[in-house]
Amino acid sequence: MDYFLPMHNDRNIVNLALIGFMGTGKTSVGRLVAEQMNFEFLDTDELIQTATGRTIADIFAQDGEPAFRTLEQRVVAELAGRQKTLISTGGGLPTHLPNLTSLKQHALVVCLWASPEKIWERVCHQSHRPLLHNPDPRAKIRDLLAVREPFYKQADVLVNTDLRTMREVAHQVAHQYRFALSHR
Repeated sequence: MDYFLPMHNDRNIVNLALIGFMGTGKTSVGRLVAEQMNFEFLDTDELIQTATGRTIADIFAQDGEPAFRTLEQRVVAELAGRQKTLISTGGGLPTHLPNLTSLKQHALVVCLWASPEKIWERVCHQSHRPLLHNPDPRAKIRDLLAVREPFYKQADVLVNTDLRTMREVAHQVAHQYRFALSHR
């Protein structure tokens, strides 16, 4: 089920930000929506990798998750001056509330949601996911999703991706952005 939260008129929404757990379609949907709306597409994980010259997995392994979250916070702060940008975030980014607050200053924040089973189905063959390097990755997904859910639910819009194609999700996200702008 999707939902839309009423917004305050004092927000200057000039961007679109996708949050959600890994495997919910943020990158795929983000690229489709950016193309459709003539927005620039930026992925926070890609920006971090470019800035550091390292992979996310390497940063997690060598420096730990807190160091990675600090890098995320810097990237989010840098994005505040952008316009007509679709920002695809890492799955844990909104768990640091200043990140979510910053994004909401300039972007409609849309959470892409999926069940733990659907997420596992989508990511089980992907070795680049550091949080899945775990003896029981399915349990890790369920546990992390439970911890992150309260943060994800602070998005302006929640779109379930379980039974939709990426194109259908992209259409819904673009629709929600236009709807938000027309009802401010």
